[in-house]
Amino acid sequence: MSQKLLENVHEILPDPTPSGKSYVTRGKYKYYHYNCDGFQDVGWGCGYRTLQSMCSWIRHCTDSSQEVPTIKDIQETLVNLNDKPASFIGSREWIGALEVFYTVDALYGVSCKIVHIPSNGDVKKYVSLIKQYLEEYAGFIMMGGDVDASSKGIAGVHISGNDAYLLVVDPHFVASSSRDISAEELCSKMFVKWQNCSDFLDSSFYNLCLPLIKAPDDP
Repeated sequence: MSQKLLENVHEILPDPTPSGKSYVTRGKYKYYHYNCDGFQDVGWGCGYRTLQSMCSWIRHCTDSSQEVPTIKDIQETLVNLNDKPASFIGSREWIGALEVFYTVDALYGVSCKIVHIPSNGDVKKYVSLIKQYLEEYAGFIMMGGDVDASSKGIAGVHISGNDAYLLVVDPHFVASSSRDISAEELCSKMFVKWQNCSDFLDSSFYNLCLPLIKAPDDP
C-alpha cells in the first residue's frame, strides 16, 4: 500500500540562526522514504529514495512524461547501461552518487556534476560551491558517503559568519502506510533538519550529485 507523498518538506523549517542567509531548492519535489510505496527497503534503499526525490524535482522542472522510477526500474536501468550485472535486479545492493547520475542521465537526459569531498576533509570548505549551485540551479542534491553510508538529500545551505549548515532531507523515515505523516513530524524527529557542517563525519568521504537543470523561477 502506497503512502501519500509530501512535497517540499523543508519549507516549514526556520533558519538555523537568526542571522546569515539561506539558499534553498526551488520548485517542487516529493519526499520519498523507506517503504513509502509499500516496497520494503529498510536498511538498504536510502540511495534509491533520495534518487526518487531528485527525479520528482526534475519532473517538475521539465514537465517530463517519464514517471519517477521504482526501485526495480532503477536497477533495470543500471543493468541496461551495463553498469551492473543482471543479478543486481531484485538485490538489496546500495547505490551511490554515480548510480544516481547514470539513472538521471538515462531516464531524463539531465547531466549531473559529481563533487567528491575526501575523508578527513572539511564539508564546510565546499559550502561556497553548494551555495553557487543553489543560486544558479536551485536543485535537489543527493549526498552519499562511505563511513557515513546514509544517503540523504540536500535542499539548502545556510551561511552565518563562520558557521554553515546544510538542509538535510533524510529518507530513512519509516511509518505504517495506514497512517498519514506530516512535515511537522519529520522535522520534530529530525528527518528534515539543518545540520551544522562540523557535524558531518571527518572519517567519511562524501559524494554530491548535482543535477544540472535550472529550477523554474516560480516557487
